[in-house]
Amino acid sequence: MHPFILERPHDLAAALAFNAVAGHDDAPVEYIAGGTDMVQLLQENVRRPERLVSLAGILDSRIDVGEHGLRIGAAATMAMVAAHPAVQQQFPVIAESLLQSASPQVRNQATMGGNLLQRTRCPYFRDVGYESCNRRLLGSGCAALHGQNRWHAVLGTSEHCIAAHPSDVAVALVALDAVVEISRTNTQRSVPLNDFYRLPGSTPHIQTVLEPGEVISAITVAPNPAALRSHYVKVRDRASFEFALVSAAVGLEMDGGTIRGARVALGGVGTKPWRVGAVETALTGAAIDTATLQQAAALAAQDAVGYGGNDFKIELMQRAIIRAIEIAGGRP
Repeated sequence: MHPFILERPHDLAAALAFNAVAGHDDAPVEYIAGGTDMVQLLQENVRRPERLVSLAGILDSRIDVGEHGLRIGAAATMAMVAAHPAVQQQFPVIAESLLQSASPQVRNQATMGGNLLQRTRCPYFRDVGYESCNRRLLGSGCAALHGQNRWHAVLGTSEHCIAAHPSDVAVALVALDAVVEISRTNTQRSVPLNDFYRLPGSTPHIQTVLEPGEVISAITVAPNPAALRSHYVKVRDRASFEFALVSAAVGLEMDGGTIRGARVALGGVGTKPWRVGAVETALTGAAIDTATLQQAAALAAQDAVGYGGNDFKIELMQRAIIRAIEIAGGRP
């Protein structure tokens, strides 16, 4: 592990003054919260910061559900949110996505803000024995393009990076139009989560819109009828502690047997959580029947590009969408 200095500021203002960075893979000064992902990256020499600034004990961890919708403090743990009765009842897709993430031990420690900022599980990024990884060293190439890419993205890719985004709950939150509150010295801004993540383009080492000296302080979800009839489907290689090959988060507004409105997002297939508006449009006003669902789900694959080992994801993600809609539509 590369040696670093650990700073323990006494409040958020002091932490922000360090001008550290989150969501960049080449930052010399970074923030750390629960540390479940960061510690692994440090141990594997993937991250080599000169200084870490701890956010432990200085970020909000409250979970508030009311007429305003849902507000989750960035320091709330995954376990806290998943176990919250009002989240389970009013936002089931969020609770389900969390319970299908990681392990109980990790969920007890990992923060919601940190989960949104976790790094890809691309083995070429995680193993410094591979030199070609533009996320670790911009300009070195992308070994996954012509290597082992079964786990990689088919949407939002570029010639510089095809790594899939790893978060489960981010997919559910994008489907529900969640917004992240971002704190910086003396001010705050809000960004829709769907716009928070950047496509890799030619700068895959920069994954979010966070600027130096900014941290996620909270996540909000406005009241949404589709959240009540929502579901998360996750397809993975084993039943627990595994990242998604493909996942689908769906929320439906129903009028009898007719879909009045739909929210659909995909995980495991995009370089960021992937909202599929074309599928949502096709579902609006439709009934939940096999032919309609197949036609709508096929629209998710319009811009998909496989790289050999991950070609199967293009068909699988359509099936995941259909399954999630069927389950969500059957909720009372």
